[in-house]
Amino acid sequence: MGDYLRRARAAGLSWPEAAGLSETELEPRLFPTEHLPSSVHRPPPDCEYIYNQLRRYRNVNLTLTQLWLEYKEKHPDGYQYTQFREYYRRWRSKLDYCMRQEHRAGEKVFIDYSDGLAIVDPVTGELIPTQLFVAVWGASNYTYAEASLSQTLPSWIGSHMRAFQYFGCVPRMLVPDNLKSGVNDPCFYEPDLNPTYAEMAEHYGCAVLPARPRHLRDKAKVEVGVLIAKRWILAVLRQRTFYSLAELNAAIRECLERLNTRPLRRMGKSRRELFETIDRPNALPLLERPYEYAEWLKAKVNIDYHPALFPALEELLSHP
Repeated sequence: MGDYLRRARAAGLSWPEAAGLSETELEPRLFPTEHLPSSVHRPPPDCEYIYNQLRRYRNVNLTLTQLWLEYKEKHPDGYQYTQFREYYRRWRSKLDYCMRQEHRAGEKVFIDYSDGLAIVDPVTGELIPTQLFVAVWGASNYTYAEASLSQTLPSWIGSHMRAFQYFGCVPRMLVPDNLKSGVNDPCFYEPDLNPTYAEMAEHYGCAVLPARPRHLRDKAKVEVGVLIAKRWILAVLRQRTFYSLAELNAAIRECLERLNTRPLRRMGKSRRELFETIDRPNALPLLERPYEYAEWLKAKVNIDYHPALFPALEELLSHP
C-alpha cells in the first residue's frame, strides 16, 4: 500500500481523481514507462559481483532484491528492478553448465581418484603405476591433486591431510566417492563410514556425505575436476620420466599452481581468487595439531576368553 501511495504522490494524483479512473487509465499513471533518449546510458550492474555475493551469503538469505536496492543507492539513475533482474539473468545464462549447480561458500569439497602417471624404478627399470588424488571445492573450483602409490587407507587419509594443509582451511563437508578406504557400506540412506575416516573428519570438525551410488550428479563437480586435472597435469607431464613419487608430486604441484592461478574464461578470475573471496572466509579453520593416523581393528576372543590381539596386530603391520 505504501508503494502505491508514493507513486500516486509522484504522479500528482489525488484520491477523488484516482477514484474516477478505470484500471486501464490508472496503471500508466502509477507505473509510467520510462523513455530515455538513446544517448542516455544507464550504469550496468556488476553481474560477477552479484553472482559471488549470492553464493557467499546464501546462509543469510541474501536476495536479488536487496542487491538491486544497494545498486540503486549507488546509481539512482540505474535500471529498475525488472530490467536489473533480466540483465543478470542473461549474464547468468552464459556461464558454463557445470557452474549452474549452486554450492554454498566454504561448504563442500568433492574427492575422487584417477589413474595417474607411472614412475620408473631406478634399480629394475620397472614401471610402477600411481593413483591421482583430486579434491575440488564446490563453490570456487579450487583444486588440489597429488599422486600416491595406492588407494589404501593410509594413502587416503594422508592425501586428505595434505590437501587441508594446501588449502589452509577445512570444508564443512567432504563428498567422497564410495571407495573402500572411505566407505565400508555405500548404503543409499545411511552409508557406513570407515572408522578411521570418520575419526579424521571428526578431528577436523567436518561431516562426510558420500556420493550416492549410481547418482552421477552427486559427484559431477569432482568428475569435471578430474577431467581438468588430467588435461592440465597428466597431459602436460606425459612425456617426462619420473624416478620417485616425490619427484612426480613436485612436478604436479607446479602444474597445479598454473591451474589454480589461470583466469577462468567466463568468470574473469582465477580459481585461487574465487577461493580466497568465496570459500576461505566461510570454511572451518585448520587446526594446529594434525590428525594422528590410527586404524580400528576388532579383536577376536579365544576359547579361554582372552582377546586374540596378535592376529589383529599382524593384520595392522601387514599394511604397506
